[in-house]
Amino acid sequence: MSGTSTALGLAPDTLADMLRVAGAPGFDRWQEQIKRTGGCADPIHLTGWTLTKDRITGETLHRYSTDTEPGGRLRIACGNRRASRCPACAWMYAGDTYHLIRAGLAGDDRYDIPAAVREHPRVFATFTAPSFGPVHNRPSRGRCRCGARHAEDAPVLGTALDPATYDYAGTVLFNNHAGQLWHRFVKRLRREIAARAGLTQRELADACRLSYGKVAEFQKRGAVHFHAVIRLDGPDGPEDPPPSWASVGLLDDAIRAAAVHRYATVSVPAAGDELARSFQWGRQLDVRPVKAFADGSDITEQAVASYVAKYATKAAETTGTLDRPIGNLEAPVLLGVPDHARRLIAACFDLDPLYPDRRLRAWAHMLGFRGHFSSKSRRYSTTLGELRQTRADYRAAQERDARGLDDIEPDTVLVLASWQYAGHGHTPGESALAASIARDLQQNRETAREALHDQLEREATAA
Repeated sequence: MSGTSTALGLAPDTLADMLRVAGAPGFDRWQEQIKRTGGCADPIHLTGWTLTKDRITGETLHRYSTDTEPGGRLRIACGNRRASRCPACAWMYAGDTYHLIRAGLAGDDRYDIPAAVREHPRVFATFTAPSFGPVHNRPSRGRCRCGARHAEDAPVLGTALDPATYDYAGTVLFNNHAGQLWHRFVKRLRREIAARAGLTQRELADACRLSYGKVAEFQKRGAVHFHAVIRLDGPDGPEDPPPSWASVGLLDDAIRAAAVHRYATVSVPAAGDELARSFQWGRQLDVRPVKAFADGSDITEQAVASYVAKYATKAAETTGTLDRPIGNLEAPVLLGVPDHARRLIAACFDLDPLYPDRRLRAWAHMLGFRGHFSSKSRRYSTTLGELRQTRADYRAAQERDARGLDDIEPDTVLVLASWQYAGHGHTPGESALAASIARDLQQNRETAREALHDQLEREATAA
């Protein structure tokens, strides 16, 4: 019976466990805990206590223990940013990334980023990987090189036309060095901007600051590329207007020149049977101005922030590979990893002893990529840490109000605590219920976000 499914699409054992959970005495409190995690798919379980006392009088203001919680445990969000591991926590991470990127485009008074940043030159640029051999694709005109017209979701898209000649080693080595290539590009970009402004590097630092926020995305062929918001500010950052010579045209021209300059190259030495290589960005460089509002030709702040946030939670598993490290080459076979991704993983294992400092085997599940999926320059906007702290402060204020401590100054309160790890995850029934809670919360948040965006657009238009 356990292999069949009910009218709800659930296995009978899962449905029975759901009914058990829903009928348990502590279900309401369990549901409240899961809502506070955002519907986390793999919550962390803690046991312990907290004691809140008045620093001056020693009076106990509040006492809490997990002894009163369902199962004697407090459940907190796992915080995993990968959508394949926890959709709820990934959705929260994507939301934070959205606010981080949008704050650098439209401003945010909470983080001292003025709305005048909208007047600064800024573009949205996409840097692709070079070719490592022909792959199945969907050209806007005509057919794939194999002669077929592939569907948009065809599994063959991005895979090698001829696996025997495709450069799998080059792909993973490029992925592995992509972070270094980005840093070399940024250094060259500053030089290109200075040259167009008729300034030295030192003079440029006193007149203008380059800021950016970027995210990595894996193409179907398994090669990583970067999407980046790049902006010009005054020397003190977003609150400082850029110099008069700074323009979108100058920034666009400097980016295109820096991307193809020989300095923006990463060299990989020869090792074993592998020849020496030099990596640069691919020829498909896309640079577009970012507009406050749509005019039919350019992309908007909203579109850019949404696009970057979308890819902040999607790692290499979008190519059909795995979402966690692997110890051997049998794992991809047993887990049904597609042939193209499996060959890239095998290339990581083969190259690891030749380039031990690159740790290709440890990053084989990421097809060699070892960088951060989202990153920014120091003064682009706020930070993920600040966004999380804002959320934590809001929740702490809610807790103080619920406990009747709202009128007490936080500095006069002493909090003692003791916590122990007690496991993680859900039972099958809990997992199904948590997924339902996550869907409801996400739908409500998306509705609220759309309403807020519409309000901000109306206010900006009126201003």
